[in-house]
Amino acid sequence: MPAAIKTYVVGGAVRDALLGLPVKDRDHVVVGATPEQMLAQGFVPVGKDFPVFLHPKSREEYALARTERKTAPGYKGFVVHASPDVTLEEDLARRDLTINAMALPEAYSGLLDPASTAHTAPTLEEVFSAHGIDPYHGWQDLKNKTLRHVTTAFREDPVRILRLARFAARFPDFSIAPETLQLMQDMVQAGEVEHLVPERVWQELAKGLMTQKPSRMFEVLKACGALQVLLPEVNALWGVPQRAEHHPEIDTGVHLMMVLDMSAQLNASLPVRVACLMHDLGKGTTPPSEWPRHIAHEQRSAKLLKQVCERLRVPVACKELADVVAREHGNIHRSNDLNAAALMRLLERCDAIRKPERWPEILLACECDARGRLGFEDAVYAPKERLLKVLQAALSVTTAGIAAEAQKQGLMGPAVGEKIHEARVMAIDRLKV
Repeated sequence: MPAAIKTYVVGGAVRDALLGLPVKDRDHVVVGATPEQMLAQGFVPVGKDFPVFLHPKSREEYALARTERKTAPGYKGFVVHASPDVTLEEDLARRDLTINAMALPEAYSGLLDPASTAHTAPTLEEVFSAHGIDPYHGWQDLKNKTLRHVTTAFREDPVRILRLARFAARFPDFSIAPETLQLMQDMVQAGEVEHLVPERVWQELAKGLMTQKPSRMFEVLKACGALQVLLPEVNALWGVPQRAEHHPEIDTGVHLMMVLDMSAQLNASLPVRVACLMHDLGKGTTPPSEWPRHIAHEQRSAKLLKQVCERLRVPVACKELADVVAREHGNIHRSNDLNAAALMRLLERCDAIRKPERWPEILLACECDARGRLGFEDAVYAPKERLLKVLQAALSVTTAGIAAEAQKQGLMGPAVGEKIHEARVMAIDRLKV
């Protein structure tokens, strides 16, 4: 780079390195450069709304320093200004949280790998103290474990509410500054959240679900009022009583948060975590008098989750798994009382014969539901091992031979399928589990 141009590593890379966490992606801000100068250095342009380039060798992102001006509601209503006269401090001012508004000159970027520099001198902390750029006191907030907005420009982008909730789930021991929570509440009341597009909402929710404590994301969204706007079906679960004999925590919303955190504890995939999130939606609309009607409640949950998935454009894999779990988790919990024929019907309703690879994930979501209760966190989920063996037994049936024998007897179509079904029931019955 020409001498007048300065390059800095910014945002998450600096934050995570100071926390002693692995740095996955490095974002850079270039001050004093024009797009033409970047191209002359071999950088490859990739930005649509503002100048962003890929380094010709490392392929890391380099963005020209820029400012933003709000022109319309929502997160797309911005005019971006990028030019050589924009300072680093002005660029950092448009960021969401103080802990994401720190920068380090690129010359010191080698210190951002905690594993290789843990015992070097000077340390990253010493270098950052001497050379880091931290106009909004992000490092102090990092030390104090505080999530705080940089400036009131935070309110101009409603995606930042979702991002902050996601950071709260990723760093569950961090607190939210009271003034930041108030700002989020003001944004919700002003209707900003209503302008978010489904794809962006889903993107942030999916990231938050995959954190170490996903419940925190939903608790933050609920606290600022955004959950009622984005996921009213989930928001409605708080205050709905559970059956005391099965749920010591009583409240359905509290139970849901415990289920989500159990899914993280068990390292569940995203489809499983989505299934956990949506397995009990029907309870938010089911009056207490209908609790014994398990089928009614589960059908309502399946109907509501279909509406949510369509609204947020949830991927098919997540939607399908969630649908099965919403409809069948009660039957799976009670499966120890089912005979071989009923177990086979359960497998068929879950499409486990055709998609056996999905069966363990269905059972894992049910395990999260069972263990997401006070006093049951370390319990063994008895149905899981039994139902895995049940599927293995059903799949062990050699269908080709049965079909050939049935055809010799003049049986065709559904009659052949019935013979295969009967053979699978017999195989399950022989398990005696």
